[in-house]
Amino acid sequence: MKRVSFAEFGGPDVLQLVAAEEPHAGPGQVRIAVRAAGVNPVDWRIREGQFQELRPIELPAGVGQDASGVVDEVGEGVEGIEVGDRVFGEGAHTYAEFAVLSAWARMPEGLTFQEAAGYPSVVETALRLLREVGVRPGQTLLVSGASGGVGSAVLQIARDRGIATIGTAGAANQDYLRGLGALATTYGEGWVERVRHLGRVDAALDLAGSGVLRELVELTGDPQKVLSIADLSAPEFGVRFSGVAGSVPEALAEAVDLISRGRLHIPVEKSYPLAEAAAAHADSQAGHTRGRRVLAI
Repeated sequence: MKRVSFAEFGGPDVLQLVAAEEPHAGPGQVRIAVRAAGVNPVDWRIREGQFQELRPIELPAGVGQDASGVVDEVGEGVEGIEVGDRVFGEGAHTYAEFAVLSAWARMPEGLTFQEAAGYPSVVETALRLLREVGVRPGQTLLVSGASGGVGSAVLQIARDRGIATIGTAGAANQDYLRGLGALATTYGEGWVERVRHLGRVDAALDLAGSGVLRELVELTGDPQKVLSIADLSAPEFGVRFSGVAGSVPEALAEAVDLISRGRLHIPVEKSYPLAEAAAAHADSQAGHTRGRRVLAI
């Protein structure tokens, strides 16, 4: 089979499409014929070696953790799923023609493979952030860098829970944020005053790592009310960094419920063939994403 791999840490150009042995489902796992793989910021952060001290990997290594596809192997002890089922979930080395998933759910009706591949890690992260930041119904959450996948999920899940949101994004994504139920404003000079004009901020999330932690603490009045998934300097400001995933099966179950009720939809901004994974990473790193980027296989 073919998969995307890298043999050294570096920029997008280290990604190569190579021949590899097919993986097989072990106990408690399923294997899928991959139809689409989600492109997440964590993928290129790992490719750059940013997490090597925390979670070292051996090279060469595959890429990707989110995927959708058709089950073609069921591991020992797995019940309730059969060969031929359409699923989405999280596993390892998902930028490939076949991948093993350790967590999965059946795809909701009406969802395409490309759409489904964009949900697993994004929804888990959004649910975890809302839980860890402690924002409650009736309060207001500020989301810095709100137009990407995680931001799109946070805004919609918050709305479903009765939490008001303010989102920052580029000028081109203001209407998009408003469509997700947020009060919207642009980043850049004067953004703190623009946020203050929109109302009180009870808690804040940093999703972009754009150097705004000091301002987020200022707006909330308490570093413990700010949470980041993108700025490794967070502890310097007394801000928590959230990097340990919660229960992916529970997140997938909640994603299915929200999607089925019409309360969650994350658009696919662009899909790329497997051979163009480097371009997908370069575009993801450039930011300004609206929704998700995926690889179509």
